[in-house]
Amino acid sequence: MPSRLLELFEDPKIIQKIKTRLPYLFQIAELESSRAGKTGMEVGSVREKIVVALLIYKFGEENVETEIPITEPESFGGVKLIWTVDAQKAKEFRESYQPNCDILLVQINWNNLGGFCYIPIEVQKRIFDKVGRHNYIKLPKAGTNPRGVEFTKEALSSLVGDSKSRSIEISWQKTKIDFNPYKRWVDLWEED
Repeated sequence: MPSRLLELFEDPKIIQKIKTRLPYLFQIAELESSRAGKTGMEVGSVREKIVVALLIYKFGEENVETEIPITEPESFGGVKLIWTVDAQKAKEFRESYQPNCDILLVQINWNNLGGFCYIPIEVQKRIFDKVGRHNYIKLPKAGTNPRGVEFTKEALSSLVGDSKSRSIEISWQKTKIDFNPYKRWVDLWEED
């Protein structure tokens, strides 16, 4: 049975919203997660909420599981499969990993083209079986702090480029946004 996520890539209204709203909303996420001009790691969680909100908008809150632990594997942020700095846990993860869910992947490329991609589980399993776990999963380099286990570049390229995967091309242009990260909190303090 095809995933309902395909509907995101077939609905012209949703496609247009993704093309125009996603860069704007991700820019706000960066502004909310920045201090002294540097974007903090928490931006990943804010971006994830934006994508989940898109799913709720399209499918309704009752049809979207939002109570997934933040440490659950396959919650992407730099195309990580899992977040860990522990070398032994990374090796254990690679040896036990099996694709287990469809993936929505956002490729952010400010001032250039990127995309919003759907990678079905069947594609992941086929490519995983074809290339093998060591060519699918890249472990962090010893002595560095990359914070996670990633797809290899080759595996990611095969996943996104597969004929059963879907993609919406996005022009990632920033707009002028008058943003004060403290305003809503000050407003809440001012309430009686």
